[in-house]
Amino acid sequence: MLHESALVNRRLKEVEEIFPIVKERAKEKAGNLSGGQQRLVEFARSLMLDPTLILLDEPSMGLDPQTRQVVFEMVELMNSQGKTILLVEQNARAALSVASHGYIMEQGKVVLDGSAGELRDNEDVKEFYLGGAGDQRKSFKNLKSFKRRKRWL
Repeated sequence: MLHESALVNRRLKEVEEIFPIVKERAKEKAGNLSGGQQRLVEFARSLMLDPTLILLDEPSMGLDPQTRQVVFEMVELMNSQGKTILLVEQNARAALSVASHGYIMEQGKVVLDGSAGELRDNEDVKEFYLGGAGDQRKSFKNLKSFKRRKRWL
């Protein structure tokens, strides 16, 4: 908990610089903000405690494309400021664009891991999570999860 008012004020100023929405909407209830604005306020609240690790579970869920982009830019910014980010995200393309390392899970088990670059270049990841493997177009009915599991396990 933050008990020193000088520390609280310093961190609030730092957070307001990163997330201007916090200062602009300080008098409003967070429930009156848009989904994307609420997500940014959540990030700001977490930074007030100056954590070394931030857990983000589906931060882009339910957001429009423009707001999703802002959210991922903020994830990159927090990481560049020395925060370790553990990101759980269904949008594999967006997650791998901000990640240094990734894990692919199937039915609760890690089936593949590597650097973000290695995963982006992996043919199976391209096929099953990034919208196709190069020029080869396959029909959806051929993309069965059991095929994927057999290859990886």
